Amino acid sequence: MKFKRLFIYALIAVFGILGTSEIKAQKNNAADFKDFLVTIEKTKDGVKLYNSKGSAWTELSFKLKPYAPQAIDQYGMTDLGQQNIEKDPELADFLFTIMKTEKGILLKGLEGTAWTELSFSMKEYGRQNIDQFGMAEQNTHSFCLRI
Repeated sequence: MKFKRLFIYALIAVFGILGTSEIKAQKNNAADFKDFLVTIEKTKDGVKLYNSKGSAWTELSFKLKPYAPQAIDQYGMTDLGQQNIEKDPELADFLFTIMKTEKGILLKGLEGTAWTELSFSMKEYGRQNIDQFGMAEQNTHSFCLRI
């Protein structure tokens, strides 16, 4: 009987802690992050990134060696620790790394993202949209056409 009561109290405590931290994260998301939208396209040798909102660049194309991350911010490709100090208030302030893995693409959000890590599989010439909150709808923001 005592074990059952102790177990119930432990469950209530766990749910209480999880519930309050989730609410806090939701409140911070909307206010703390500026809008950006990036479309990632996997090519034969690397990736192409298309930006339609929130950055100074519109398209980036580069080769990715497996498990070698490339840092991307609102100004384009960068090195970690070498980001531009002057910030443009018209742009989203974000920083993430993109890395090719055996299974697909791994992104790590370092600044300006509600997500810390996104991982997804992607076939050659497949596309995935991401924004400050994570993976975005594939068709709602698609603006790139391959002819």
